[in-house]
Amino acid sequence: MSVPPSLLTSTGLIGGFAVARAARHRRWSGAVAAAGGLGAAELCRRRSGLGPALLLGTTYGAALAGSHPLARKIGAWPAVLTATATTAAVAGLLSRRNRPTR
Repeated sequence: MSVPPSLLTSTGLIGGFAVARAARHRRWSGAVAAAGGLGAAELCRRRSGLGPALLLGTTYGAALAGSHPLARKIGAWPAVLTATATTAAVAGLLSRRNRPTR
């Protein structure tokens, strides 16, 4: 059984933010976020190819960067959860296994 990329994106975004809040150490939170994003992109590449993986990586990076200004408007946790939900949905769509057509 394989881990779905959407789980890795969610773990990376929420886990990275939680580490930043708990440890107040940006490097550790960055490492958690990077590991989640890179792991999800690699799983997506294996399942669907390079193009979808690059698109997922771009979406993940945009969600991570976009959550910061969004947090000023709606709060930190709501912004992280919004970015996470969006990225997880994109990961689910992009990482569907390629199945042969009949």
